[in-house]
Amino acid sequence: MAEPRPRVKICGTTSVRDAVHAAEVGADALGFIFAPVSKRLVTPQVAREAGLSVGPTVARVGVFLNQGLGEVLRLSEAARVSSVQLHGALLPGFVQTVAGYYPVLRVVRPADLQAEAAAWTGQPGVTLMLDAPEPGGGVPLNWAELRPLFPPGAWLAGGLGPHNVREAASQLAPAGVDAVSRLEASPGVKNPQAVKAFVDAVRGL
Repeated sequence: MAEPRPRVKICGTTSVRDAVHAAEVGADALGFIFAPVSKRLVTPQVAREAGLSVGPTVARVGVFLNQGLGEVLRLSEAARVSSVQLHGALLPGFVQTVAGYYPVLRVVRPADLQAEAAAWTGQPGVTLMLDAPEPGGGVPLNWAELRPLFPPGAWLAGGLGPHNVREAASQLAPAGVDAVSRLEASPGVKNPQAVKAFVDAVRGL
């Protein structure tokens, strides 16, 4: 039986226009980055408006880096996200606590993949996402090298774009794929043609 196609997440969305276009061409999820260090930082008000503009069938993911529980919950509620993506070195129990409020995408680096997969496999409300050591940097991972370690049901990010997402998916069979930098005209501004090409490439699997 063929693997189901990966879900498609367009991350770093900063405007209603880009959100609507991504939804129109078939994206399954939008990522809104609330980490203050990001070049793609968005306000919860804009994220909320963008989320309302695409309707309930498109997931709205709040993206955080090393932020406290109160801040994560406050911004997530204000933005009306449907799930939360957590980057960084987090205290024990933090992910489980957030998962009590929202489904969590826990982002891990290749060096941590084996240990994190063992820790989270079967845990309710938590899905792993493998990303590059420098998220948003546009550098793809060595998918063939990671294939023996990649857990079923995990998502994949890191340097994905229209030109390579099919190869990445064929190597690792991720449950979802996430792209940012290779879909942009400039940081935080999407290239509509690249977004459509990315979604079309995944849907063609």
